Amino acid sequence: MKGLIQRVTRASVSVDGETIASIDLGLLLLLGVERKDTPHEVDALLHKITRYRVFPDDQGRMNRSLEDCGGSLLVVPQFTLAADTGSGTRPGFSDAAAPDLARALVAEFVLKAEGELGQGRVVQGEFGADMKVALVNDGPVTFLLSV
Repeated sequence: MKGLIQRVTRASVSVDGETIASIDLGLLLLLGVERKDTPHEVDALLHKITRYRVFPDDQGRMNRSLEDCGGSLLVVPQFTLAADTGSGTRPGFSDAAAPDLARALVAEFVLKAEGELGQGRVVQGEFGADMKVALVNDGPVTFLLSV
């Protein structure tokens, strides 16, 4: 399981011209699920993301986590993160989870994130949809996390 997090001052997801999710201060998470992933990877990545210190403290150092700053989390399913880009000029997707598994693990991730961060602090894109993601990357601060 891979998660690309971006610290944002705002982010949103639109489908067919309609905004379906948006946040202000927080993290935009592009979430990639691989075939080998299980609920164990969900727990491990969620633990890492909610505690990863990417927000500035009073001295401007990245010492505060999403939990610490009270920010929101926008989860966007992103199967292309599971791509094999090791050779050639076309990505391979043999390591990506099948849609049913990916959908279930993304749903579990969101449910557990809501339980950990609180209702109203977690929103999500639409699995399998052609989404348009808009964001203001703060910093810019971007990290690729994997478990």
